[in-house]
Amino acid sequence: MSSSPAIAVASPVIAVDTKRKPSAVLGFMAGGIAACGAVTLTNPAEVIKTRLQLQGELMKQAPGSKRIYTNFAQAFAHIAKHEGIRGLQRGLGSAYMYQIMMNGTRLGLYDPIKYSIHSLLKTDPTKNNNLVNIAAGGVGGVLSAALASPLFLVKTRLQSYSSHEASRVGHQHYYRHSFDALRSIYKAEGLRGIYRGVDASMMRTGAGSSVQLPLYDVVKQRLIKVGGLENGALCHGLSSLISGFFLCIVMNPFDIISTRMFNQAPDPLTGRGGMLYKSPVDCLVKTVRAEGIQALYKGFTAHYLRIGPHTVFTFVFMEQVKALFERLNLY
Repeated sequence: MSSSPAIAVASPVIAVDTKRKPSAVLGFMAGGIAACGAVTLTNPAEVIKTRLQLQGELMKQAPGSKRIYTNFAQAFAHIAKHEGIRGLQRGLGSAYMYQIMMNGTRLGLYDPIKYSIHSLLKTDPTKNNNLVNIAAGGVGGVLSAALASPLFLVKTRLQSYSSHEASRVGHQHYYRHSFDALRSIYKAEGLRGIYRGVDASMMRTGAGSSVQLPLYDVVKQRLIKVGGLENGALCHGLSSLISGFFLCIVMNPFDIISTRMFNQAPDPLTGRGGMLYKSPVDCLVKTVRAEGIQALYKGFTAHYLRIGPHTVFTFVFMEQVKALFERLNLY
């Protein structure tokens, strides 16, 4: 879910101008641009993660049985061999739209929400407050997930689909492109189908954002103050890798549930609803019961190899776009 350009020094994410509330619109633009740049490089890892998470769904792994995808490297080579670059970049169009809507909202609202909470509590917005950071990240994550859920649904289904029959895992949904997927789902299931799994998505992104954004803030400031690093590319990259790892630990179980809720087949009798799971809790219980607690961390390595670099690129790009806006006296 490449060479680095010269990095300009940017002001810390947690620094808030007490004279002017951060712009949610410009924050949305900065977050969307940064996330699209990042997802271009990390989408193949997201495809691999999705397929690893769906492999062996609700089945116990029999001793000695063969799996199509065994690890990240093997899955990458397998998909590249049988589906080419098109297979590795499956769902990229919907990933762009999802990143603009989800990360544009999530990252863009983080500073304004944090500022508003400080104003409500009458606390100093220039001083780090972990509880405020966690609350701002969680609220922004839930709101962004509610808006972007239909695009996550489409992205998951496009990425799980394989044109190579022997490479298929999970239920296969065939759509020509993102808009065809939205049209087909709405025609068959209505608005309820478009928003299937939104509750799982909100839990996933809310939990992830409450960890990622505040931790990135704290780690970056510690690296600057204690580690003596300049507020530049190395500091942003290390902060992103550290926050990305802990994000993965928190988020992987929610990600498994979201992926399976989104990809499940509709009820064969009604053509609506989900055939396997009624709710995120039902998905959690059935998954653990059938595959064991370790199933909640399926695809963890692929998840981190996707989210680690994605977090690095997103925050590095975000810092540079915000720095540009600040130089233009916009942000």
